[in-house]
Amino acid sequence: MSLSPEALITALNAGTPEFVWLLMLVVCFATILIMLRLFGEVGLQVYVVVAIIGANIQVLKAVKFAVYSEPVALGTILFASTYLCTDIIIEHYGRAAAQKTVLLGFAAYLFSTVIMMLTLGFPPLTVEQAGESMSWALPLHDHMAALFTPAPAFFAAGMTAYLASQFHDIWLYNLLRRVTGGRWLWLRNNASTAVSSLIDNTIFSILAWIVFAADPLPLSTVIFTFILGTYWLRLLVAAMDTPIIYLARLVRPAASLAD
Repeated sequence: MSLSPEALITALNAGTPEFVWLLMLVVCFATILIMLRLFGEVGLQVYVVVAIIGANIQVLKAVKFAVYSEPVALGTILFASTYLCTDIIIEHYGRAAAQKTVLLGFAAYLFSTVIMMLTLGFPPLTVEQAGESMSWALPLHDHMAALFTPAPAFFAAGMTAYLASQFHDIWLYNLLRRVTGGRWLWLRNNASTAVSSLIDNTIFSILAWIVFAADPLPLSTVIFTFILGTYWLRLLVAAMDTPIIYLARLVRPAASLAD
């Protein structure tokens, strides 16, 4: 069996989308624990940066799942896993470290967008310039443009929703930790993620599909299709990541933090 990327993709394509979804979930959770164990706070910050950029690329691919009548955009797992990261960072390194991580994610995505826009600003090769030796590069400019040219409305909506929901997640998680005296880790992990994910879905959907949209959608469509349509997936990921936040304590014991 070939170990090439093409062979792996072909093998995954032969399976069900639900299987690949679960596999991605396992890979994300395992990577979070490995990054925490090997690199501590910095490892989780790197994960968040990669996850934010990756989720905004993943969202360009739509997949047909059996539970949905229409195809849905990817990105839910990768983006939802960032809430788990900030919760672990609060638990181990404090609220200020989690807030810094959120800002790092925002700055990294903004920087990567600017860099790729400048990259696309270089004139693409013509057929004459490429010749036979560089002919492979001719279609790549358009491929890169499809991935990295952001729709201004989606970019503004996504980053506004990201900052608002992530800072709310940190605030609510820290509040629940104080109120419960550090007990009931499962409660603050699930409650903060559930509420913050709804905030993220709501802000993004209203801004992207109504406020910034050239042809706004009806509010009822936005609520039931875009806000609530995939929200249960966010809740599922939050429930499934509960064991991971407990495993994080074994991987790297949490410090006693005052905030």
